[in-house]
Amino acid sequence: MLLTEGDISRIIEMAWEDRTPFEAIKHQFGLGQAEVIVLMRQQLKSGAFISWRKRTRGQQTKHAALRSSAVNRHCSSFQHKQVRP
Repeated sequence: MLLTEGDISRIIEMAWEDRTPFEAIKHQFGLGQAEVIVLMRQQLKSGAFISWRKRTRGQQTKHAALRSSAVNRHCSSFQHKQVRP
């Protein structure tokens, strides 16, 4: 699958979001966790990549199987709001 710059940008954004599980990225873009890690390693500066890995390693909200049933959405409540004129 060929990813556009926009796709890569969105995947990075989703990977940084605490509530977006890797399974959501897999569903939308076809990239599994290992592939997202490779993409992040390629696209981020080394310090940012290390920080991201520390944040996501073992984080329950990044893995659907580990998530609490109380977490029923994958993005924050303020994301995707409509801007009013």
